[in-house]
Amino acid sequence: MKILILTNKPPYPPVDGGTIATMAMAGGFSRHNHQVTVLAMNTKKHHITPFEIPEEISSSITFHLVEVPAIISLPALIFNLIFSKLPYIAERFISSRYEKKLTSLLKKQPFDIVQLEGLYLTPYIPCIRKYSKARIAYRSHNIEHEIWERTAGQSKGLKKIYIKNLAKRILKFETDALNTYDFLVPITQRDFDLLNNKGNFKPGIAIPTGIDQLSKPTVTVLSGEQLFFIGALDWAPNQEGLMWFLNNCWKKILKKCPNVKLAIAGRNAPKWLISKLSVKNVVYIGEVENAQEFMLSNGIMIAPLLSGSGMRIKIIEGMSLGKAIVTTSIGCEGIDAIHNRDILIANNANDFSSQVIRILNDTKLQAKISENSFKFVSTNYSNHNLTSRLIDFYKTNC
Repeated sequence: MKILILTNKPPYPPVDGGTIATMAMAGGFSRHNHQVTVLAMNTKKHHITPFEIPEEISSSITFHLVEVPAIISLPALIFNLIFSKLPYIAERFISSRYEKKLTSLLKKQPFDIVQLEGLYLTPYIPCIRKYSKARIAYRSHNIEHEIWERTAGQSKGLKKIYIKNLAKRILKFETDALNTYDFLVPITQRDFDLLNNKGNFKPGIAIPTGIDQLSKPTVTVLSGEQLFFIGALDWAPNQEGLMWFLNNCWKKILKKCPNVKLAIAGRNAPKWLISKLSVKNVVYIGEVENAQEFMLSNGIMIAPLLSGSGMRIKIIEGMSLGKAIVTTSIGCEGIDAIHNRDILIANNANDFSSQVIRILNDTKLQAKISENSFKFVSTNYSNHNLTSRLIDFYKTNC
């Protein structure tokens, strides 16, 4: 098959959930001997040059980068709020330049599938319909309005008012996009069920993000003195979760485990967040060159998420490396891992602190969770198998 993938940021380097999900799928298609083309918006925030893409990737996947700044500015935000009914976060990715390049690609060659990586590519569906007979697949990375509703619930003042308004706009945008595609491909079964309940009647299949390398790593169970967090630090749910953990859990943990240290890694941390990470026994590292090496060299992973939606791919990555992880029910959404067997789950400050203290002090529990987390991912998240399932679905329904 000839597959065109549309993205609103370059999928390389795969440094966050969205880019990891896109690269895993594109690579999986390619390794199944399908012809893959990626048309990506090259935004100011996520900007690369074609030369940054390694030859082993660019030789098997064709990349087209279109300059779409997609910057956030206060005047544009205010203008949008007053004069537009679209959510500002979506409007930033509506680009005549991108549509022109898409039109050119569709005119030059026939595609069997055009796969949209996320909600904010759906405005290009009319263009695809006009210039191509390809079947259109909407790959829903998460339930977008849910992210903002949950963020509004954690916010205060004018910020809360604005985010509630944004969530309502995104809900309408998301609802209007239903059934404009041919196939629905959510990343989690939970999201598939929610979208079906909201009115989707198109055929679909839930395909999580997979992991390519699933050989058992050599995991050292540390001495109960090392925690780590890794995630995009410009993403509001990660910022919110970290601050909740530091403000409500960290002192409790230090009281019981005075030698414990927390290493925090992630890209694009704003200055205000960095300043708040100057806390006893917390080490801010920033962006790391190799996320897997960072995770393997540290002990127990925490993912204190209070909002967000979709699947937390960093948790799947951590489990694939045999890491013991403490998270929340929201962090574990879309991941059918079992508490106390594959992962530890806690939803309030006292319980979260207790679970961290418990696993820090119990190396046998660390070893058990480590072994089970790897087995869980190996069984359920092989990228080869997941991509094969999606290809079979496309072939059956095209």
